[in-house]
Amino acid sequence: MVPGTASAKQEPDAAAIERAVSAYAGRAAYPGIAVTITKGSQVLYAGGYGHDSAGAAVTATTPMPAASVSKSFTALAVMQLVEAGKVTLESPVRDYLPDFRIADPRGAQITVRQLLDQTSGITDSTLPEKSLPQPDSLAGAATRARSATLAVEPGTRHFYTNTNYHLAARLVEVVAGEPFTDYLRRHVFEPIGMGATTTINQTPRDLPRDVRKGHVYAYGASIPAVEPKRFVNGSDGVISTASDMAKWLIVQSNAGLAANGTRLVSATSIASMHTSSDPRWTYGMGWDTDRKGRVNHSGIWFTYTADTLLLPDGYGIAVIGNSGIGLANEGISPLADELATLVTGGEPSTGAPVRLIVDLTLAGLTLLSLLLGIRNLRRARIWADRFATRPPWRLALRLLPRLTPLALLVVLPDLLGRIVGGGRDITFIQLCYYSIALVSWTAVAAVLNASVLTARIVALSRPRPARDAPATNTSPQLAAS
Repeated sequence: MVPGTASAKQEPDAAAIERAVSAYAGRAAYPGIAVTITKGSQVLYAGGYGHDSAGAAVTATTPMPAASVSKSFTALAVMQLVEAGKVTLESPVRDYLPDFRIADPRGAQITVRQLLDQTSGITDSTLPEKSLPQPDSLAGAATRARSATLAVEPGTRHFYTNTNYHLAARLVEVVAGEPFTDYLRRHVFEPIGMGATTTINQTPRDLPRDVRKGHVYAYGASIPAVEPKRFVNGSDGVISTASDMAKWLIVQSNAGLAANGTRLVSATSIASMHTSSDPRWTYGMGWDTDRKGRVNHSGIWFTYTADTLLLPDGYGIAVIGNSGIGLANEGISPLADELATLVTGGEPSTGAPVRLIVDLTLAGLTLLSLLLGIRNLRRARIWADRFATRPPWRLALRLLPRLTPLALLVVLPDLLGRIVGGGRDITFIQLCYYSIALVSWTAVAAVLNASVLTARIVALSRPRPARDAPATNTSPQLAAS
């Protein structure tokens, strides 16, 4: 890792940062991590740890997906149009996208602000954007949204969904009269010197060649994997580097003014994006806030995770790791928190390798399910002999629970989306990325229990030999008696 140029008084200890990142990477199983730390208009630190999936070292110039941190770029692009007098936040989206229609008539009420603060009423349940066919462009994403309904009245509740930001990015390119990718390049990236940053439409098709595969995790191993097919522009399509993300952090911490003197938006717009407009939720526009007054946004792919964090005292932190969201790993945000503690004079906490512990536990459950399943298969005839005389309804009560693991396997994507993802949509393939160990255990249990059920039914249906009648004693003495 290479520290940036800053005064000795401001610069965090590089060795301490390396230790914190290395320790986190070890226990959270991240092969490579890019890190940058800023304060005010200065870059205090930019560098990389570990390696990519091809074995090359991760550095400050390694391109990696910023995932949903991309939403902050989309929000700023909209705010530029607001400041130019071309868009009004409280106006209906339909004023700028005449073709915008959804299956719910209340969609006509959705405003530009409601897209940005995620209160349009569209949710992953009313438009399952990952399960539906993936569009090729923002225009296609807007067309796909026509099948959406609303969970609530627009502006009444916060529901996080990528669809809102697909629509916001489409609004930018229609109002600006140029593709969203070109708009960001000309009006955001190039003016502040983010020359290595771009945004894409669809994964993995549009990924730049120098972006390596990320990783999924299973049983202690990080496995290189291609990101599944998803439409990401506007919501989570930005590809950047640690060095470029430092320039983005400076804009956010410096009231819209870049280190090179370029102003992207006004201080008022920055404050609006960082602040919720309603006390019922904490999300502003492309940024969230926490109880400590910190401004942040995380980013999640199935093979990468990212986080940006702005502290009240002027520090900015961005981290990107080349391993995806998974069970016991909901992102790389804990590392950003540890670095925040470090740069403000505290001592980062250490913890157990929870990801490994969870997967090893699931491995044990998988092995136990396998052994019990084999045992029950071998004893199917014994079981049938024991229970053959029971009434059919009692047999059914004993057998039907064997279908529970199969039912769980079928509903697992929806169940995990609701319990862990807060109602987010996820496909079965994406679930396999999320936790190979969980899917393996559920699948093994489902197959073996279904096999035991079948074996017991077959054993019950086979004819049983008649029981021998009691032997009759025909000795002469007994007969005489």
